[in-house]
Amino acid sequence: MTAPYELAGPAAPPMVNGELTFDAPWQGRVFGIACGLAEHGVFEWDTFRARLITEIGAFDRSPERDADATGLSTPHFHYYDHFLRALETLLAERLIIAPGELTQRIRAFVERPHGHDHHHDHDHDHA
Repeated sequence: MTAPYELAGPAAPPMVNGELTFDAPWQGRVFGIACGLAEHGVFEWDTFRARLITEIGAFDRSPERDADATGLSTPHFHYYDHFLRALETLLAERLIIAPGELTQRIRAFVERPHGHDHHHDHDHDHA
């Protein structure tokens, strides 16, 4: 990650020894999408970061803290659920995507069976 991205403070992503950590591939992809959109001028990183801080603050004040962005039951704070909601809200406000579209696509991706698009043996490199 390069200098333009503030990775500290109230919106800091999960990190171990100074490195970003992700519990699932979709989380890294969503992080990369946000960075790429900021790099291409779709929004300022600080604008997104402010939206993320607002999203996390709303969660902290909410009595309904038990559902994640995909609608699955989660009793604990999950950073990338809030990251996704903040990104989706910002993109919807700017009329780039329809509300709920990003979450819907991620849910469909998560629900695919393991190996769904890989129908051959593994006696070769994928490079």
